[in-house]
Amino acid sequence: MFGKKKTQAPEIDKEQLELIKNAQKRIKQKKRLYAHFVVFLIGAVFLIVANLVLDIAKDVTFFGVDWFVYAILIWLFLFVYHLFNVFITSKLLSKNWEQKQLNQLVAKQKERIAELQKQVDKDYPLPTEKKTLAKTTKNSEITLIVAAGEDNAIGKDNDLIWHLSDDLKRFKSLTNGHHIIMGRKTFESFPKPLPNRTHIVITRQNNYQVPNGVIVVNNLDDAFDAARNDKQPFVIGGGEIYKQAMPFADTIELTRVHETFENADTFFPEVDKSAWKEVNKTFHDKDKKHQYAFSFITYKRT
Repeated sequence: MFGKKKTQAPEIDKEQLELIKNAQKRIKQKKRLYAHFVVFLIGAVFLIVANLVLDIAKDVTFFGVDWFVYAILIWLFLFVYHLFNVFITSKLLSKNWEQKQLNQLVAKQKERIAELQKQVDKDYPLPTEKKTLAKTTKNSEITLIVAAGEDNAIGKDNDLIWHLSDDLKRFKSLTNGHHIIMGRKTFESFPKPLPNRTHIVITRQNNYQVPNGVIVVNNLDDAFDAARNDKQPFVIGGGEIYKQAMPFADTIELTRVHETFENADTFFPEVDKSAWKEVNKTFHDKDKKHQYAFSFITYKRT
């Protein structure tokens, strides 16, 4: 999650494409509204001429008012309704509004699922021999290293949402010379393997091709076993790998980005304060090189 995506052929930015589509939709709406207005005017004149000049249904009235007046008023109501939809409803209830409501609903559901998961783990804990399986395969200090927003967001579309220069420097400094354990998608987010680190990639794919020196395993236990000679291997993502590794980690090196990110699609597990103790914290305010304020936090398992 700390590298840039591989170079791809130039393409239209997704946000720009969405703006173009919305603009085209608005133009079509306004054209239809204009056509409705023209037809309404012509239709109103026709109804008046039909009644007053051609004597069509001349004697038909309702409550002393000629029938064509009611017809014109009903048509006018439909036109005003159309006008309201184009200039009011379509703006207030736009796709952005729908997406925002969906994101809020998804966030609430994730919170509820996390609460239920905690309750299940509390009421029905896994047997000790299963929870400590990976512990028996290592004699080192497993460290999770991650940058996460206030909502635990860590990425979108297999890439970072932010670029914090000092965070990248800290990541390089801490992981230099160590084994780094990651999922396949995180590995593929790097343009090439990071220098002076041993990469261990977890994937279910058979015959997954990697450069020389990169270790491929099929599960987390095998990854820990491959890093057994490293006194401090690092788990660097993505979201599912963090979740699997959390019960076996001894340390968390967390860069807490002080912002929420509604469009994120990858998240770091919630840090259970009853199981982890904060031992160090350094705050970094936003500046010209850093779009967001953030804090370097170190947790140790209690």
